[in-house]
Amino acid sequence: MSGRRLWAVMLKELRQMRRDRITLAMIVAIPVMQLLLFGYAINTNLRDLPAGIADQANTAASRALVMDIVATSVVRPVAFVETPEQLMAAIRRGEYGIGIAIPPDFERRRAEGRAQVQVLVDGSDNAMQSAAVQLAQVPVQDGVATASPATRRLAEQAISVVAFFNPERRSAVNIVPGLVGVILTMTMVLFTGVSIVRERERGNMELLIATPVSRAELMTGKVAPYIVIGLLQTTLVLLLGMWLFQVPLNGSLLHVYLAALLLIVANLTLGLLISTRARSQFQAMQMTFFVFLPSILLSGFMFPFAGMPVAVQWLAEVLPLTHFLRLVRGIMLRGASLWDLWPDVLALVAFTTVMMTAAILQFRKRLD
Repeated sequence: MSGRRLWAVMLKELRQMRRDRITLAMIVAIPVMQLLLFGYAINTNLRDLPAGIADQANTAASRALVMDIVATSVVRPVAFVETPEQLMAAIRRGEYGIGIAIPPDFERRRAEGRAQVQVLVDGSDNAMQSAAVQLAQVPVQDGVATASPATRRLAEQAISVVAFFNPERRSAVNIVPGLVGVILTMTMVLFTGVSIVRERERGNMELLIATPVSRAELMTGKVAPYIVIGLLQTTLVLLLGMWLFQVPLNGSLLHVYLAALLLIVANLTLGLLISTRARSQFQAMQMTFFVFLPSILLSGFMFPFAGMPVAVQWLAEVLPLTHFLRLVRGIMLRGASLWDLWPDVLALVAFTTVMMTAAILQFRKRLD
């Protein structure tokens, strides 16, 4: 073992690493990204959750109760409706996750010590259920602070939390639909991310350029086979989830596949853009990791989306997985249709259009 030769090899590796900008960026960016995401963006203590309110009593006491609930900072009123049915319809469409329903006989219920208020919560999000339980602790009886323990217990029972779509709070019901998106994001971006690079490394790119195939046709042809693969992966995860974990399908199976198709195409176009920028398959895999890490952390799959700062939420809105999670959970668990969730559909279509256009333009620039 020669120390001089060993030092020469180590020096060669360090110089090569310095010339590889993507590897050098990962050395610095990965720890910084994880520190910022876990320290600043991810927050399990939910506050200011969008909520709808249906105050059918509309009395001074009921309005005071609404103010007390809002004062907890757990919810943030975004809509005032007339009936609990309207609350449920909005929750099914994903407009907000919590609805507060005050019945017309609020004063009589209050005098009799019965449940006076219902908190309707989207049970497809377990974190949302946990936050809604905090609202049940809001006192609605006068003098609760100085009352006897029995009176305080009665006050705590005055607000009841009703969870829909996953009242048992089974984690698999929440995770399995989202797992479809996570798997599609990881595989689709990776497969296409190395496709153009692989052709270049094998010397096939010059042959493809010499053919009458246009650049748009070449890019589309590289994407099309992976669409079938993505749909097969979707079918496999859905079948196993329904069989092993009894995950419900309350909406249309066709709409589930359409939502999956939107995500597949969005991820494939993103992978194509990566492949036009990478100089090797290893670089393509590195760039894919930069996309996958924020997607799984910020999309709402692992950590509650509502607990993130507003700036981070805006960043997460750019990620296709964020919109797919809303679509697939809304369809499978809440029974919503694809048209009820049209903002997320438009977001995925817009993302696909931008990424495909950028990939084609970048591909032409590298070939000219």
